[in-house]
Amino acid sequence: MNFDVSAPTLKEQQLLIEQWKADPAATYRSWFLWEERLKNFRSIRRGLHAVVKEIRDDTFGSAYRGSSLETVVHSIAEQRQIFKGADHAFLWKPKLRIPDIYEDRGNQMAFAQFLDTCLCCNTDAEVVEAVRKLDSHQIKGLGPACANLLYFLHPTVVPPNNTAIVKGFNAFFGANVKLGRWNEYLAMRERVIGFNTTHRKWLSNDLGAVAGFLFDIGSGRYSLGAPSAIAFDWEADLARVHEETAAAHKARLAASENDHTHTQVQGWLRDLGLALGFKVWIANNDKGRAYGDGRLGDGCVTELPAPVRASGALDMVALIDVLWLDAASGNISMAFEVEHSTSIYSGIVRMLDLALGVPEHEGATFFLVAPDAREADVRSQFARPAFSRVKELNVRYIGYGELARHREAIGRFGDGEKAILAISKPLAC
Repeated sequence: MNFDVSAPTLKEQQLLIEQWKADPAATYRSWFLWEERLKNFRSIRRGLHAVVKEIRDDTFGSAYRGSSLETVVHSIAEQRQIFKGADHAFLWKPKLRIPDIYEDRGNQMAFAQFLDTCLCCNTDAEVVEAVRKLDSHQIKGLGPACANLLYFLHPTVVPPNNTAIVKGFNAFFGANVKLGRWNEYLAMRERVIGFNTTHRKWLSNDLGAVAGFLFDIGSGRYSLGAPSAIAFDWEADLARVHEETAAAHKARLAASENDHTHTQVQGWLRDLGLALGFKVWIANNDKGRAYGDGRLGDGCVTELPAPVRASGALDMVALIDVLWLDAASGNISMAFEVEHSTSIYSGIVRMLDLALGVPEHEGATFFLVAPDAREADVRSQFARPAFSRVKELNVRYIGYGELARHREAIGRFGDGEKAILAISKPLAC
């Protein structure tokens, strides 16, 4: 078929879409309206959860064949013509050693974090940030083909991506997208979403429809006339996305520096607690963080005491940065919240949940651990009327400097709680 899009008005663009939708062999009728299409969304989501779990448990293996990822990608590749060959990007290519997520453990973990973030997040901004964070790892051979995984998690945010879709986009919009580069994909995605928003009445909130439209153009089912009048300044769009990516990277580096320090202090507290004979709990969301030659949760307990597990406060208590448990009784002796640069509010709330929600541990001592320069800020926040009830708790402040200077000596010669109290200061007046 031939589409003459030499100067399409919005009305003419609408007519093109309607012509495409009426074509029984085009992707709209043969794939988008296919009843089996929607059934795969849930199974693919479950499959990606399995991929994340296997990578984190280090049971994923070092090959694509037979992996949980192969199962997921195979089910995507079965989604008729638009996803035919979707598995090619994930097949292990031994001569090129790509994609490098089978032999490099760090890259594998970055891929798992990317998937896990996208499985849990809800917003457009979070998905884009996850993409940019993955791209910053520069994992060889792992590019925008991952958008086909994300489409089944966020069909209203992420359009599918393959060679035919890119060719169709370039032909229809007069652009010059290069396959395999995340910034180019992100710029293309914004334009696709804008076009879809304009024509949502004739397309769908699900970006699979507009992707199918571009796929049929790019695969040669429809030949276009003169360059489209809806062409835009692609280079300007791409430059803007590059700037946004650079800004996001800069912000991420700053946040990573803070996060590294936060993790480092958690590691100090973990090692010190173990050296003093306590059992140690690391916050649920931090156990897998890299620390030293292993992970932050190495050598720590994997289950909180029974009274905590039976309480309604479990979810909040499990997020306290570090807990020291008495080795004999299993009771929580000390709780530490590391406040590197954020408000102390969430940490205080978690401590309150422990103190008030689990009476069996009411004798615990609570510590806010923060940079020396933040002591005045922590004290001013703690003095707010909103924290009046907290002042009934035994909450103390430990500066990074004191902890750094004395932790080794305390670990070698200290006497449990007494040594920690010696380097801390009371917060309540």
